[in-house]
Amino acid sequence: MRHLMILIAAPFALTAPALAQNSLGDVQAHLKAVATMTARFTQTDRNGKTLTGALKLKRPGHIRFEYQKDAGILVVANGKTLNFIDYRVNQVTAWPIGHSPLGVLLDPSRDVAGIAKVIPSADPSVTLVQAQDAKHPEYGVITMGFAHKASAPAGLLLEGWVTEDSQGNRTIIRLTDQAFNTPLSDEAFAWRDPRNVNSAHR
Repeated sequence: MRHLMILIAAPFALTAPALAQNSLGDVQAHLKAVATMTARFTQTDRNGKTLTGALKLKRPGHIRFEYQKDAGILVVANGKTLNFIDYRVNQVTAWPIGHSPLGVLLDPSRDVAGIAKVIPSADPSVTLVQAQDAKHPEYGVITMGFAHKASAPAGLLLEGWVTEDSQGNRTIIRLTDQAFNTPLSDEAFAWRDPRNVNSAHR
């Protein structure tokens, strides 16, 4: 895992040839086989600040980053929009899911072949996939790392990713304790709007 994330953290500096890389078709098969996923995550931003929490994902269009209690923030996609909720200042920022690099993970019908490519990995047991919408580079780039695991959907385990926005701000997500295709209700992606204490969103 540590070696994988070193590779992901510098996706443009990889020069070693891939010896046994999976194809985009394999990655697409994995994504289509995942209806839900839960995991623990560690997030590191460009300044090296680290936060931890719990991740819930339900396709299509739902993801929740439940940060550690003292963080005061929440990130939730509710099927249509990706929402960054900052309870410290009672502020909500929202944008369409498709305008985020996470859209690759959240839309099971999306053909990644048109926007993604396998990039070299120094570890033949790791497949790195980089995705960007060439027509909309302002949406950012995501580089995902998949390890080989026979018991995971389509034989691949998503171990983490790096997102980079149009300003070059990079965020690293590392995953552990992944579990797939367990029941998750849409209620798991509800959130309280801090601008109105009586308002909840689903």
